[in-house]
Amino acid sequence: MIYRQQVSGVTYTFDGLVEVMAKATPLRSGDQLAGCAAEHDAERAAAAWVLADLPLDTFLNEAVVPYETDEVTRLIVDSHDREAFSAISHLTVGGLRDWLLETASDADAATHIAAVSPGLTPEMVAAVSKIMRNQDLIAVAAATEVSAAFRTTIGSRGTLATRLQPNHPTDDPRGIAAAVLDGLLLGCGDAVIGINPATDSPHATSDLLHLLDAIRSRYDIPAQSCVLSHITTTIGLIEAGAPVDLVFQSIAGTEGANRAFGVDLAVLREGRDAARSLRRGTVGDNVMYLETGQGSALSSHTHLGTGGRPVDQQTLETRAYAVARDLQPLLVNTVVGFIGPEYLYDGKQIIRAGLEDHFCGKLLGLPMGVDVCYTNHAEADQNDMDTLLMLLAAAGVAFVITVPGADDVMLGYQSLSFHDVLVTRRTLGLRPAPEFEAWLRRVGMVDQAGRLTPFDLAHSPLRALASAEVL
Repeated sequence: MIYRQQVSGVTYTFDGLVEVMAKATPLRSGDQLAGCAAEHDAERAAAAWVLADLPLDTFLNEAVVPYETDEVTRLIVDSHDREAFSAISHLTVGGLRDWLLETASDADAATHIAAVSPGLTPEMVAAVSKIMRNQDLIAVAAATEVSAAFRTTIGSRGTLATRLQPNHPTDDPRGIAAAVLDGLLLGCGDAVIGINPATDSPHATSDLLHLLDAIRSRYDIPAQSCVLSHITTTIGLIEAGAPVDLVFQSIAGTEGANRAFGVDLAVLREGRDAARSLRRGTVGDNVMYLETGQGSALSSHTHLGTGGRPVDQQTLETRAYAVARDLQPLLVNTVVGFIGPEYLYDGKQIIRAGLEDHFCGKLLGLPMGVDVCYTNHAEADQNDMDTLLMLLAAAGVAFVITVPGADDVMLGYQSLSFHDVLVTRRTLGLRPAPEFEAWLRRVGMVDQAGRLTPFDLAHSPLRALASAEVL
């Protein structure tokens, strides 16, 4: 279908929904690289105007990525909840924006938004995010509540959880143990203690799983661990009897991009079912840890949609959340600035993308987290990350990633430090996951208000971790 819109006496023409979505997207370098970005602000405004006036059922009748050739599209269409959609089916994209903002001011906002969430497709959610300001994205996300549980409960209102990321360039157990201790002493690790291994070998992954499980078991920490190896490696280790809590996998928004990651929906579901069969959770059975990131499909040249047109990276990112929603995960996070400035050029683009991804994931019913991060060749710095962290915390982000000193020495990028989250919790009155906070209180690290207290490690059970006795 051809769409037209006049702005300042100039008529702009858009050839189909794919082009409208791409041209309406706030500027980012990845869409410029793909050749689908608006040429200037006037064209972007015209596309946004067209998008705002589109009925929501347009997205049920005009595919962004063809149904016949893409299993993610088939998942989206075949699992769409028509009954939930009926409450908003009369709306346009602009009408959905108005409904969300009005609903966000209601005392029962979380209930109302949760009721329509199954009726929203990723393309609808991506579309409405494109015509929302940053404060709109924050307001609606803050009014939405999505939780999940394994040994801790993630996403409850008033909490901010953390992934403690103790990566080491050589997977050295002593270095990892030191980073784990550092994070625990600053109240981090309630979302997951998760290691990116330096190698994906089953033997190395198994060693790291046993290390983390030994630490967790010895100190009776109500947390989950994860070694972020490929899902097929983890499935094999589950079959071999390794202590697997969460199954990790990177996912994307097209079948081709997922194939580039070495997965499809069947393999992802197999991993989920394998982990659930172990029954290691204590307060829930959400066992998947999934990571996404704007630009992943473009980086594998799997970003083309209907008519062979490039689909914008934010729409494809939001489609990845359909895959995540199908798997009922404990954790989903976008590694928002990790892929590099080719996709998100500077701090402004990273901040906008982080707020979009969080809003879209949460609106689709996910306990959404963000790796607030950037690479050293991007036009961004730690001040940009401070800004994004505070905005996301105000928006009710489920968790963020933390590394020693905000510098991941294995992956070579900048994220958040343990101290950054401590400051954010204190500033905004947020607390760790309740089960984890109870443990912190039990070992004498926080007071009844959840604030860190003076702590004598020499007389704590954790002193064995400090001396690496657990290894």
